[in-house]
Amino acid sequence: MKPVVTIRKGLPTEPGATRLLKASHALMESLFPAESNHYLPIEALLSDHILFRIAEVDNQIAGCAALALKDGYGELKSMFVDPGHRGHKIGQLLLAELEQEARANDLPWLYLETGNLLHAAHKLYENVGFNLRGPFGAYPEDPNSVFMEKRI
Repeated sequence: MKPVVTIRKGLPTEPGATRLLKASHALMESLFPAESNHYLPIEALLSDHILFRIAEVDNQIAGCAALALKDGYGELKSMFVDPGHRGHKIGQLLLAELEQEARANDLPWLYLETGNLLHAAHKLYENVGFNLRGPFGAYPEDPNSVFMEKRI
């Protein structure tokens, strides 16, 4: 039976969210050099211009993602699903929620930066309508980075 997933507003300092963020950071640090890691520290995700969402399965935090509200676009940050909960469309549900938030904030674009080795993430983003683009904001050109966008 497919689990029931709920998406809610949350804080990155909730223990389950912090656990997932630390796991995500550790994965990025194991795969990429420091200068290619662009994740936000947990404290930075508490900023007023960042919307943080949590996915729960049976009242357990199973995934998280954030939307940074920028001038003219929203940037996806800190997207991570617990490996034990993958395959249940949690990533798609989190992305749909953040896309809705971007629309509510009159942002016509969603942008993201992800690692070049994260092939499952690339496939997820492509499946929901993201396309490749070049660097944006303060991101430098980096062979370890993949930049994507979606018009909403």
